[in-house]
Amino acid sequence: MNKIMLKKILFFLLILLLMLFFIFFNCGKTDNKTHIEFATWGSESEIKILKPMLEEFERENPEIKVDLMHIPQNYFQKIHLLFASNTAPDVIFINNLYLPLYSDAGVLEDLTEHKEFEYEKYFPKSIESMKYKGKIYAVPRDVSNLVFFYNKDLFNKNKTSYPRENWILADLLNTAQKLTNNKTFGISFDEKPLYFLPYMLYFGGWGANDSANYFSQDILAKSENKKGLEFYANLRTKYHVAPKKEEIGSATMAQMFLQGKIGIYLSGRWMVPKIREEAKFDWDVAEFPKTMFMDSSGWSIAKKSNHKKEAIKLVLYLSSEKNSKRFAKSGLIVPARMDSAYSGDFLDGKKPKNAKAFLNTAQKSVPTPVTVNYNEILDDLQKKTEYLFNK
Repeated sequence: MNKIMLKKILFFLLILLLMLFFIFFNCGKTDNKTHIEFATWGSESEIKILKPMLEEFERENPEIKVDLMHIPQNYFQKIHLLFASNTAPDVIFINNLYLPLYSDAGVLEDLTEHKEFEYEKYFPKSIESMKYKGKIYAVPRDVSNLVFFYNKDLFNKNKTSYPRENWILADLLNTAQKLTNNKTFGISFDEKPLYFLPYMLYFGGWGANDSANYFSQDILAKSENKKGLEFYANLRTKYHVAPKKEEIGSATMAQMFLQGKIGIYLSGRWMVPKIREEAKFDWDVAEFPKTMFMDSSGWSIAKKSNHKKEAIKLVLYLSSEKNSKRFAKSGLIVPARMDSAYSGDFLDGKKPKNAKAFLNTAQKSVPTPVTVNYNEILDDLQKKTEYLFNK
């Protein structure tokens, strides 16, 4: 049996198992309520926030029962199979990186004219990131962008000024050099595109030109992209202010930062709870120079849902100001709703002191220029840049 035939058989079996699961899952629903299925990924801490919300929604809407489908791993692979087998959930938590794939396939409901979602209350770029060909296909819950986390104790020890507003990449390099010694590196380094694309954008490359043909061209041949990649690679290969692969070993950049081995760490809001809990040093955050990409996650509705009225009710409830603030309190996310983002629930006085850096970045961000095959483009880019980062 060849590999292609084996893959086809496995795919068929997966679909069959999913169909059997849904037959079983839907058996015995004799409570005379309208059951809507809601799929999401997320850590246990996120689910602990979400479950009380769903219980409250059911109390307020006793005619509706929400069947939560928590898929913590291989989320989009499983969502693919659910759509392929016509058993997609009514409400699907989705991100902007996969949204074009489903929108282009025509499996998501167009939410553009649903003004009840109050799109004007969101960061404008978050709404843009939930669009495909000018139509809105999801209501954003959160925005995601990168900032620099920095170890203030290391800065003080090396008598180095903290990152300032409107600093440039030359300032970043200079600061990283001052923080680097035989015990610490100035800045983090990750070979995933998420972490080096902002450097390309800084020089006017990747994503600065939103032409539909942009990704069909030789991206790495563009001078702007070359400059960004060269600067990033030099942090490791030329200036050695970032650790090389053999110096990292099995550690992650987050672990090295928490161990005090890295002065400046590029990451997102999702790291805040962990750093709050584990950091033994004083720390804060600063904006990436100039601008940054914005990603978003939010709630979409299956076009073939038989319960669209109820699904819209659920999305309206989850995206309300009250529940947006509940998500904000966790520290895990930056709310996409501006009334929640600028509230005391997000700007709660806890570390990081400069939490507004996340909001300033959201206001200045460029929506990630996503295409139907964007994830394939990123995989190819990562393979092509590996040699550059490990000379």
